[in-house]
Amino acid sequence: MPNLPSPDFPPADADYAARVRESFAQQAAMALIGAELVEVAPGRIAMTLAHSARVTQQHGFIHAGIVSTALDSACGYAAATLMPADAGVLTIEFKVNLLAPARGPLLRIEGRVTKAGRTISVADGQAWQPHPNRPGEDQLVATITATLMTITGRNDVRG
Repeated sequence: MPNLPSPDFPPADADYAARVRESFAQQAAMALIGAELVEVAPGRIAMTLAHSARVTQQHGFIHAGIVSTALDSACGYAAATLMPADAGVLTIEFKVNLLAPARGPLLRIEGRVTKAGRTISVADGQAWQPHPNRPGEDQLVATITATLMTITGRNDVRG
């Protein structure tokens, strides 16, 4: 699966990686689905999501809602890497394209900031899995484009 490319954006907070990892560790939704944060860089993050019975739909594929949830968080955390330490991020819109059944056994979920703004940012994400019919190749499972808002001055939306 592809590795994160080098950063294009400078972070506003030198401790962005620790802040993002701490926030991710507190997100119960990611723990619920079994997602793990594996890479953090300015404007980019990568997570993994293992196939398990608790996240599947009736045909045994990882549910589209679960894939969408992980992609949304990947975009949010990618944007969070560029924000000031006292800021939070909330998704205000996203579009997901589901391209192949999510069989796993392990999805790599990537989020990358496309446009970093002071208030509104745009991020894109991709979910990859090992190709079921071509050993050594990866298959794109889903893509997302998300619009995110920087939130400051609110104690209930930070990090």
